[in-house]
Amino acid sequence: MAGAGHSLRLPWISVTFMFKHLLLALASTSIFLAGSAHAEEPSDAALVLLTENFPPYNMAKNGKNFAKEENIEGIAVDIVRETFKRAGVSYNLTLRFPWERIYKLALEKPGYGVFVMARLPDREALFKWVGPIGPDDWVMLAKADSKIQLADLEQARRYKIGAYKGDAIAETLEKQGLNPIVALRDQDNAQKLVDGQIDLWATGDPAGRYLARQVGVTELKTVLRFNSAQLYLALNKDVPDDLVAKLQAALDQLRNEGVVDQIMARYL
Repeated sequence: MAGAGHSLRLPWISVTFMFKHLLLALASTSIFLAGSAHAEEPSDAALVLLTENFPPYNMAKNGKNFAKEENIEGIAVDIVRETFKRAGVSYNLTLRFPWERIYKLALEKPGYGVFVMARLPDREALFKWVGPIGPDDWVMLAKADSKIQLADLEQARRYKIGAYKGDAIAETLEKQGLNPIVALRDQDNAQKLVDGQIDLWATGDPAGRYLARQVGVTELKTVLRFNSAQLYLALNKDVPDDLVAKLQAALDQLRNEGVVDQIMARYL
């Protein structure tokens, strides 16, 4: 009988034991999922800001395509940090890849934002905007002592123009018959300009000046600006208007105090 009684209790004990472990597993899963959701979704007090590698505006310190918080630097990053600090608004910052992904997140998810983004007509109604943070222009650079003066792009035709192979600037010049001398790295054009191998360097601003500085070239001047855009922080349309206004006022104040220019000067 003892053996029979023991055999009758074993299934009951096993079921109870298994049920307790099942409850623990479900509880652990719930906690994990809640934690994951919390990590992906913004809290009530913080905006989720996304950016990409776009030197010198946004850069991962390790050069990779993923970074968080203090591991991200750049002109726009510093300006955004100072703006949110001045406005007293909390945020989380992540650098990710590719651009299409972070653009879509900012477009679709309440409490999200992305920077830096050109404020184009077809995007105007899709976001709420804070800026401008800085320019994204196409320029012709020359040596500081150059006598070249240009009123328009057509006048650059008589000079040797350096550009970055495959870049939109180079392709635009090629389509217009200016036949740029292309380099595999845009920063190589800075040294070619100094060495007299080219007369003009067609590049982005401030990207060109930043790249030049990275290779030790600082004495350059802009002789023509032939395309111009402004870059912004784009916020999801569900972000409250009063919060957007607070951020804009803080950025305007920083610009008026010269802080934006000081940040630019640190990188350029």
